[in-house]
Amino acid sequence: MSRGRAAAVRRLLEQAPPPVPPDLPAEAVRRGARMLRRRALARRLGWLVLLAASLAFVIWALTTHPWVEPPSRTTPPLTGW
Repeated sequence: MSRGRAAAVRRLLEQAPPPVPPDLPAEAVRRGARMLRRRALARRLGWLVLLAASLAFVIWALTTHPWVEPPSRTTPPLTGW
């Protein structure tokens, strides 16, 4: 770092910090609480959607039996008669 930049940084560090508005901590707490409530709601909604999708899949699988081979639509050729 050059000497001019170091001196500028030193001057900034020696200055008094700017005043903080008196309502800043309360506003930060209010916004943080709102953010946590929104995250919790989004998490619950995500679990609810996952549960509904799983339930729909299970019901579909139990009614259609996708693991069973469908019956053949044509008869095999008869040979050897």
